[in-house]
Amino acid sequence: MFSLIKKVPNIDFISKRNYAFILSAILAAIGIFAFVMISVGKGNMGIDFAGGVLVQGHFSQSVDINQVRDAVTGEFPEAQVNQVTDFSGGNAFMVKTKRPETEQEGAEKIKRIGEIIRTKFAGNTFTVDRESIIGPAVGEQLRKDARLAILLSIAGIMVYIWFRFDFRSGVAATVAMVHDVLAVLGIFFLLGLEFDLLVLSALLTLAGYSLTDKVVVYDRIRENLRKFRTRAEFVPCINRSINETLSRTINTSTTVIVVVVMVFIGGETLRNFALALVLGVAIGTYSSIFVASPIIAEWEARSPKRFK
Repeated sequence: MFSLIKKVPNIDFISKRNYAFILSAILAAIGIFAFVMISVGKGNMGIDFAGGVLVQGHFSQSVDINQVRDAVTGEFPEAQVNQVTDFSGGNAFMVKTKRPETEQEGAEKIKRIGEIIRTKFAGNTFTVDRESIIGPAVGEQLRKDARLAILLSIAGIMVYIWFRFDFRSGVAATVAMVHDVLAVLGIFFLLGLEFDLLVLSALLTLAGYSLTDKVVVYDRIRENLRKFRTRAEFVPCINRSINETLSRTINTSTTVIVVVVMVFIGGETLRNFALALVLGVAIGTYSSIFVASPIIAEWEARSPKRFK
C-alpha cells in the first residue's frame, strides 16, 4: 500500500496539546456563535431553511450561464443561478430565490422568472422541468429537524464509543467530533457561505468520518496500553499510537480530499458541499491528532485510571 510516510515517526504530539486546545477553543467558540445565529435564521440560509422558490429547466440550444444569471438577477438580485451539469438534456439551469412571504408570492415569482428567461432568450425554447415553493414555516420546521438530527447523531456516537471503549473515550471522541462540525460551521458563517441541506449532509458525513478516524487511533491506543500498562508510559503510549496510525490517517485524508476536490471543480451546485467535506476532513485529521487523544492524556493526568 502506498504510504506518504515510509517510517513510523517519533513526534511528541501530546506536548503540544495546550497550543492545540487554544486553537480549538477559538474554532469552537466561532462555531457555537454560528450555530446560534443559524438556529434563529440569521445566517446565509438556503431556501431549504429560509424558504424560497426553485425553478429548474433546460434550453433547446446552448446558453452561457452568465447570460442567464444577468437576465434573472436584473430583477431578482438575490437569485442564485446554477448550471445543472448532470442533466441528460444539457443546457439545464437551476434558479433559486429566497423568502416568499406567502405561497401566492412564491407562485408569482416562479411565473415571473419563467417570463424573464423566455423574453431574454426568445427563439431558444426554455422548458421548465421542476418548480417548487418552500414557505417560511416549512423552512423553520426543517431548521428544527436539522438541530434534532445533529443532537441525536452526537448522542448516538457518544454512546457507541462509550460501549466500545470506555466513558472517557466516548466523551473525548464526542468533543472532538463536535469540534470538527462547529469549526466547519464557523468557517462557513465567517465566509458568508450558504447553509442548506447539502451542507447539513456534508456535516453529518464528516461527523462519521471524524468518528472513524478516532476509532482507529483509539484501537491502537488500547492495543499499546495492553503492552505498556505501567503508569509512567501512559503519555508515551498515546504518542506511540498516534505516530503508528499517522500514515494511515494522512493517506485516508489525502485520498478523500483528492476525490472531493474533483467534485469541487465539477459544478457550482456541489461547491459548498465539497468545500464542507474538504474542510471537515482536514479539521477531522487535525482533531484526531491534537484534540481527541490529548483530551484522554489530560484527563488521565488529572485523574489517573487505566483503560479497560
